[in-house]
Amino acid sequence: MFTDLRKNRNTASIVVNMLLAAASLFVNGFGIYLTIQANLGAAPWDVLNLGVSNFFGILYGNASIVISLSILVIDILLKEPIGIAMFIDAVVVGKAVDFFNWTHIVPKCDSPLTGIPVMLIGLVILAYTQYGYMIASLGCGPRDTLLIGLARRIRRVPIGAVSIVLLSTATLIGWMLGGPAGIGTLICAFATGPIMQMAFRSVHFNATNVHHQRLQDSMKVIFAR
Repeated sequence: MFTDLRKNRNTASIVVNMLLAAASLFVNGFGIYLTIQANLGAAPWDVLNLGVSNFFGILYGNASIVISLSILVIDILLKEPIGIAMFIDAVVVGKAVDFFNWTHIVPKCDSPLTGIPVMLIGLVILAYTQYGYMIASLGCGPRDTLLIGLARRIRRVPIGAVSIVLLSTATLIGWMLGGPAGIGTLICAFATGPIMQMAFRSVHFNATNVHHQRLQDSMKVIFAR
């Protein structure tokens, strides 16, 4: 299914997959919202987003968009493959978090007894929505692309070590700007991978089998005559 060569071979399939990616990323924003409302310390990249938000007095979503687009520029400079969904990711997730913040649908937790379950539920939602986003086959997220791009250029260093440095840098900068770092940051850093692996196994999904369509190829299909 995921290696079907006909995938995204016509405008209709690209539009459907764009909508799938957008819907998945919107729900993904709810997962992020839950990890923040757990009030134990945000995930590494969210420490940075919230730090920028607090320092400049702007909405979380606007901070997220600025950071995502900045990373996307770096990805382009590194000549990494860019897909349509990367732009959707850059905009939808942050504004989804703003939407759920506006609704106040889940109050901030006041103790680890409630915070840890809320955070874990958020991470499970993130894992399954990542699956929905990836099967659209229209590109990985800007941050994942940056990680892969850096790992390719520092081949003597394991990708896990590159990831740790990247996440630590994001956390440190975010914390210095006033972002909330804490035990929840560590939970997110170490539990996200295993939870995502569990979720992917439950739906029999292998992310390495997905062939992501590049932006230029999508444009060729859309504007083909």
